[in-house]
Amino acid sequence: MTQPVPELSRLGIGKVLDELQPEFPDLSITKIRYLEREGLLDPDRTASGYRKFSYADVERLRFILRQQRDRFWPLNHIRQVLDDMDNGRVPDTEVPGVRVPELVLAEDHLPTPQTFGGQRSQVRLARDELVAAADISPETLVEIEEFGLIRRRSAASFYDGDDLHVASLVGRFAELGLEPRHLRMFVAAADREAALFDQVVTPRARSLDRDASDRAIASLASLSVALHTVLVRRHLRG
Repeated sequence: MTQPVPELSRLGIGKVLDELQPEFPDLSITKIRYLEREGLLDPDRTASGYRKFSYADVERLRFILRQQRDRFWPLNHIRQVLDDMDNGRVPDTEVPGVRVPELVLAEDHLPTPQTFGGQRSQVRLARDELVAAADISPETLVEIEEFGLIRRRSAASFYDGDDLHVASLVGRFAELGLEPRHLRMFVAAADREAALFDQVVTPRARSLDRDASDRAIASLASLSVALHTVLVRRHLRG
């Protein structure tokens, strides 16, 4: 959309989706609504409550999506840049703070034993730092902890890199319409799998050194996630 077309000067949300999906195939109505709830978009409403997007609204949404995709900007930084632009200030385009850790994945994007190995994260974040780095709201973090997706040790006063990764992923689920309460099943499944791996490896631990035992559990974990991926993919393909 390079020029506003009079008959399309106010688009419904479905038309906006049609306009932007060629460039952003993963865009959904749910994500557009999520960005509105987060205060990045403010389309007009009809008397009956339907959203109507102007040309400027569509270009604003395109800007948001491009910064997420191309520059990996978190929403809180995009919000600040947009606020600066709206108020005639020169925006600060440098993204401060901590980056979400990258997962070690194979070329087929499935986990390997190395995904589950390595040293414990050395990242140490206060609560407000975690919220900013994961690009979530404080309310979302409360729900994440309420439903057991993040469990801090009672003596710990910080969040680590794994906590940051979980919080970031939960935020991405929220963009697609799944709230923390919907994700409790992942916690239960992970607990059951970890218990199973311990049960299998522990009897062999006497004949294995610690490193060999850790490698065995890491291999089991990577196979478990790969199997889960294939089973879900088969179900989605019908």
